[in-house]
Amino acid sequence: MCMERWRDEPEVRLTLALLAGAAVLVALGTAGVGGSVVLVVALAALTVFARFAGGRLLDTAWRRADPHGYVADLWVGFLVAGVAVLLVLDATSGEVQALGGLVGLVGMANYFLRPVYRILFALGQRITGS
Repeated sequence: MCMERWRDEPEVRLTLALLAGAAVLVALGTAGVGGSVVLVVALAALTVFARFAGGRLLDTAWRRADPHGYVADLWVGFLVAGVAVLLVLDATSGEVQALGGLVGLVGMANYFLRPVYRILFALGQRITGS
């Protein structure tokens, strides 16, 4: 498999987005920020900003493997981070760090399950005959 195709995989883009969301949560937890409505609103604002700014960057990308293409997907990680904090609003700063670790773990599990996704996709194609 060539390197360009590896970079264009949606699983890789999702993994990078989740790792960005994890990094934000770990950084906030390290800074002593606990879970709160204010944090959820701040993460929602970051999600909206990343979505619109990322879309503009994607317009300037000359191909999907351009780094601008990856930045365009980061909003998904920030959204997941915001939902994670929303689920545990009264989290301490250590728990916010742990939430970041869990989001990162999900991202890496997604990355390592890529061969399984491909096998299931190929099996589905073979069953449907397409």
